Amino acid sequence: MIRTPLMTVMVDAVMKAARSLKRDFGEVENLQVSRKGPSDFVSAADRKAEQVLREALAKARPGYGFVLEEGGRIEGGDTQNVWYVDPLDGTTNFLHGIPQFAISVGLERDGKMYAGVIYDPIKDELYVAEKGQGAFLNNRRLRVSARTDLADCVVACGIPFLGHGNHPEFLRELGTIMAKVAGVRRMGSAALDLAAVAAGRCDGYWERNVQTYDIAAGLILVREAGGFVADADGGEQMMQKGSVVAGNEVVQRELLRIVRTASKAG
Repeated sequence: MIRTPLMTVMVDAVMKAARSLKRDFGEVENLQVSRKGPSDFVSAADRKAEQVLREALAKARPGYGFVLEEGGRIEGGDTQNVWYVDPLDGTTNFLHGIPQFAISVGLERDGKMYAGVIYDPIKDELYVAEKGQGAFLNNRRLRVSARTDLADCVVACGIPFLGHGNHPEFLRELGTIMAKVAGVRRMGSAALDLAAVAAGRCDGYWERNVQTYDIAAGLILVREAGGFVADADGGEQMMQKGSVVAGNEVVQRELLRIVRTASKAG
């Protein structure tokens, strides 16, 4: 695994936040009897984990800016470096007691994603990547899937929900993709979806209307695992446009073609 000083800082912060988050997840099941209780409890768990991450990262790298799920954007004295922090990606899963969520921290340097850490505390899976250093799951080097025939591929996605996203557009995309692949999966965490692509567990992934802190760490993870990422229009503005299409070179190109065609069809 990568042992640079930067990666040590990021991993230490994430693991510290994970301890409280894992404890809180153990309490969620006890709160399901109350409609208000679980939601309020999860919001508190989210904020607590974010505070731990912010304090640890700020102490180790004073002056770096932040983009936080709960706290918004905080400008730093060092304008070249910005942390993107999602303390709980997969909040709905967490709320319902579904053990599929992650902590995600990405570092943007000079406008480009430079390093990322994604940690799944339930499976104890730590994904790390730093520019030029490769991508790793725990101590194993990652490579994206080598499959090139969509008929053999499993593809992850995000599904728009109540009050969010363009539902007809997504249904056009899904209708085309599901007819060409071995399976489509919606797992509820953009960070873990991108990590799955980097690990070769999923062959591709697409989603619109995602937040910067959801995908920041995953973008560098996929690239350092030999994969390709683009926004839904085929450009490099994933963070600005809030959309991402990822996979190996062949699968990503084919998914991108389908997504772009479906968008124009609307």
